[in-house]
Amino acid sequence: MVISVFPRARTAAVRTPPSLDRLRLAVAVLFGLDGFVFGSWAARVPDVSVATGAGHTALGVALLCLSLGALVCMQATGVLCRRIGTGRVAALAGVAASGCAVLPGLTTSVAGLCAALLVFGAATGAVNVAANSVGVQVEGRAGRPLLSGLHAAFSAGGLLGALVGGLASAAVGVGLHLALVAVLGLAVMAWAGPVLVGADAAPDATEPLPLVTPADRAARPTAVLVLLGAVAGATAYGEGALSDWGALHLREQLSAAPALAAAGYAGFSSAMAVGRLAGGRLVLAVGERRLLVGGALVAAAGALAAVTTSSLPVALGGFVLVGLGLANVFPLAIARAGALGGPSGVALSTTVGYTGLLGGPPVIGFLAEHAGLPAALGTVALAAVLAAVLVCGIDGESIRRPALPAGWAQPVLFGRRPVAVVLRPMGAAVRPAVTRVRSGAGTYVRDLQLLEV
Repeated sequence: MVISVFPRARTAAVRTPPSLDRLRLAVAVLFGLDGFVFGSWAARVPDVSVATGAGHTALGVALLCLSLGALVCMQATGVLCRRIGTGRVAALAGVAASGCAVLPGLTTSVAGLCAALLVFGAATGAVNVAANSVGVQVEGRAGRPLLSGLHAAFSAGGLLGALVGGLASAAVGVGLHLALVAVLGLAVMAWAGPVLVGADAAPDATEPLPLVTPADRAARPTAVLVLLGAVAGATAYGEGALSDWGALHLREQLSAAPALAAAGYAGFSSAMAVGRLAGGRLVLAVGERRLLVGGALVAAAGALAAVTTSSLPVALGGFVLVGLGLANVFPLAIARAGALGGPSGVALSTTVGYTGLLGGPPVIGFLAEHAGLPAALGTVALAAVLAAVLVCGIDGESIRRPALPAGWAQPVLFGRRPVAVVLRPMGAAVRPAVTRVRSGAGTYVRDLQLLEV
């Protein structure tokens, strides 16, 4: 069945690329499905922990396997995107993530859970790189900021998955629930998959042309890509921590019922979805740096409120603040990485970024075992502050921002009008723009030739 939906050879049926609106919808569906699968898993983590007899440390080790599977697969996904097409890889990864969703619900031991999460993590890692790569491609075709909105679909999917998972925890076993999630995911990919495959036929679907002269091709903007990944990772740490440990914190520390415990991640995801839907307008209104730094500080305040209170409503409100604050940090960082390096740039920055998302939960588990779960979750605030510091470490006036579409008015906030930056079509002639990365030696990275004021 999979071969018939996603043929290996490029046939005439996929030579005509889908319309921008249709492709954008398919990518949004892929993001939403990824969020739904992950949210469904996150809501059932306490039940899986009970079924396997895993304590905090053992559960942290199992979650580390999920992280390792994803991180190993991410770089390979970037290579596959360049070789066989970003759309085709995205479609296959969506099918794999849907099918593997059932695996954690079938385990009865910690060893089995580790093996299941290793495979599940590899599939979700592939989806993350491929979906972001196609999202950058869609943003480039549209000529305006769209990746935050696409990530909103992920958050909305996570919200729906958490809500359904919370309700299912009181009615059906975790195995049946995740099996139904897998079936639904495969059905969704039966429609979205062919559209994603068709994206490979678009004229701009390949890796961007070199941003530097042939003599300088070896001097890739690795430093900036890693720094962007670190910014994303510091905030993704909070997302991973709340997705896998938030419900357990509310159950253990605040005696919340299963449905209310799941509402913590649901509130976090819904706030993140709202923030991302407004992300494009916010970038144009206040600029990337203010949005990133301000959001990170809001998230830090929310995390501190959630772990220092004995009130369930205050803790839920803290989760909402974390979601609003972190909403646009990851997509903005990955969008710039994709514009600079195509699928390879997305793979590198996403690998670094998802170290926080996937590596955070096992770190939280280790800290929870020795210092308590509230103290462990308090590190989310520290990571958010670190993200704000890293953003301030990128110097330069040229902030990645597309030209305003027809009919859009450039807003003026606090007496300041942001500087518009044109995002050139792929392959267009460019002139150098210097981005400085502050360090002890004052290192300059001069091979970024994408931006033009």
